[in-house]
Amino acid sequence: MDGHMGLANSLAIKMAGITRETKDPTGFLVDAARQLILPSIPEPTIDERREALVKASYYALTKGVTTVVDMGRYVPGSSSELPWQDFTDVYNWANASGNMMIRVCLFFPLETWSRVSDLVQTTGRMVSKWLYLSGVKAFLDGALGSNSALFYEPYADNPESSGFQVMDLDNLLDMTALSDKSGLQVSIHAIDDKANDLILDVYDSVASENGERDRRFRIEHTQHLAPGSAARFGKQDVVASVQPMHLLDDAISVERKLRKQRAEHGSYLFHSLLTSHSLLAFGCDWPVTHIDPLNIIRTAVKRVPPMWETSWIPSESLSLNDALDAHTISAARACFLDKEIGSVSPGKWADFVVLSTNSWEKFIAEAFASVEATYVGGIQAYSSKNVV
Repeated sequence: MDGHMGLANSLAIKMAGITRETKDPTGFLVDAARQLILPSIPEPTIDERREALVKASYYALTKGVTTVVDMGRYVPGSSSELPWQDFTDVYNWANASGNMMIRVCLFFPLETWSRVSDLVQTTGRMVSKWLYLSGVKAFLDGALGSNSALFYEPYADNPESSGFQVMDLDNLLDMTALSDKSGLQVSIHAIDDKANDLILDVYDSVASENGERDRRFRIEHTQHLAPGSAARFGKQDVVASVQPMHLLDDAISVERKLRKQRAEHGSYLFHSLLTSHSLLAFGCDWPVTHIDPLNIIRTAVKRVPPMWETSWIPSESLSLNDALDAHTISAARACFLDKEIGSVSPGKWADFVVLSTNSWEKFIAEAFASVEATYVGGIQAYSSKNVV
C-alpha cells in the first residue's frame, strides 16, 4: 500500500530472472529492488487510467477536495516515464475533453527536470484553470513500515539496519541545483531523521549557490526528526508537507521500531514545525491513506490513534485554526497557488464546501460531520442530495 515494497510469488521471481545467485531472493522486494519485477506487471490501459481519473476526481469532490497535488506514479524501482504518459494520455485528454473536475498540480520525476523546464517554457506553469505544472520530485529514503526509511540509529526491531538511501547524494544535489536554477519547485521524499537532515543540507547548499529567491523547497512526509531539525525548516523556508493520517498507523508500531523515548521526542512534530515558522502544509498521501480533510484536521488536533483513549505526543497537537490553515491557505501556498485558491477571498476561485455541522467544536469532539456540497469555481460540483 505504501508504494515502497512488494511481494512476488515464485512464478513472478522466475519470470523476472531472479535466481539462487540473486542476493536474498525471498520475494520480498523493497524500493529499488522492485525494478526486478515491475517490468513484468502489465500496465493499465489508457482507457482504464482515464476512467480512474474521472472516478477518483468525483470521489475527491465527495470529500470536499477541490485541488490535489499529484506526485505521479513514479516510485523507487519504477519507470520515470509513467508520469509523463499520464500527463499526455490522461490529463491532457481530460483537460481538452471537459472531464477535469478538480484542480491538479503536477510534479514529475527529478531526473526529467529538463523536460519539465522545456514544457513550462512552452505552456507556462498554468496549463488551464484545472491543470498546473508545479515542479519535480525525488526520493531519498523509503518507509517506516518496511524499515527502509533512513535513520541515524538502527531500528530497534532490526538492529542491523538503519534504513536505505535510495538515491546518490551527489546526483540529488546536482539535479536539485539545475532544477532550481531553471525556476522549478523541488520536492523530495524523506520520512526519517537522517534523510530529512541530508535534504535540508542539500537545499541549504543549493540556495547558497543559486542565490535568494522564493523557491519554496518541499520535503514530503517529515515524519521523524532529529533534535533541532524542526527549527531548520523555518530558518531555511522549507515547506514541511505532512500527512497527519500516517500518525494513526505509526503510533501503534513506532515504539517497536524505535523504542518509546526515541519515538516520542521526534515523531510528527507539527506544533514544533509551526512554531519554527516553517510553512506546514497538510495532505493525505492518498491512496496510502484516505482522502478525507475533515478526518485529517481532527487527527492533527486530537492525535488519538484508534482504540486509544489519550493523545499521542499531545504537545505536538495543533489548534483547530492552525489545522484548518494547514489544509487550506498553507497547502495552496506550498504549491504556489495561494493567489488563486486556499481562502475565500476577492479575486480567487470560489472553491468551498458546505458541511453538515455548524459547530467545529462538536465535530472535533464527536467526529460527526460530512460534506453536503462542494463548489468549484462557484459552481456546485457535488451534492449529497443527488447521490442515490
